[in-house]
Amino acid sequence: MRILVVDDESSIRELLEFNLKKNGYEVITAADGRQALKLAPGMDLILLDLMLPEVDGLTVCRRLKADERTASISVIMLTAKAEEIDKVLGLELGADDYVVKPFSMRELMARIKAVLRRSSHDAPPKEDVLQSGGLRMDFSSYQAWVHDHLLTLTPKEYELLKLLVTNPGRAFSRDELLERIWGYEYYGDTRTVDVHIRHLRAKLAPHDAALGDAIETVRGVGYRFSRPVSAK
Repeated sequence: MRILVVDDESSIRELLEFNLKKNGYEVITAADGRQALKLAPGMDLILLDLMLPEVDGLTVCRRLKADERTASISVIMLTAKAEEIDKVLGLELGADDYVVKPFSMRELMARIKAVLRRSSHDAPPKEDVLQSGGLRMDFSSYQAWVHDHLLTLTPKEYELLKLLVTNPGRAFSRDELLERIWGYEYYGDTRTVDVHIRHLRAKLAPHDAALGDAIETVRGVGYRFSRPVSAK
């Protein structure tokens, strides 16, 4: 697994690089946002500081998620800012997780492993391709389409949609979704689920209005996929 560490403080870059390599990861470092954007293609995960010279971390994240070459790369934001608005904005832009400095290396490694974990805790679906109305998901190629439009989904968005589609009609609580998709006891709160659900709805609706409503909010519980699903 290749990890890009982006931080303008050399001491933090060196500390992260040392510990990541000790845990078996291939590590590349960058000191500013512009350099990060150049090095990002081909990475599996990016540890991205929020306060960066040249191009700030939020802008870097926005550009990564808007580029087809880098949209699927997982992003964990590292920052000294602990305000709720910064956390929510980072998640809105597509970050998979958010870690506030100072953090323990043990916690960070747990988060990295969880973010890199692609497979769901559920048994894999028997069929490689499932369809629900205009939505088609191909699990073998890790892709999803609405009609003929290929969706650009982050890994967490894809896994979340996959879990809901492979269990149509079943209501999942936010806590259960965190456990299944994020794969560990999330250190933040369940609003990250709401952010990712909102992203999914926003990506489905422009291409099929009915699909925008297919992920239903179950009041007092969580979410469910309400449309019938069939193998293709």
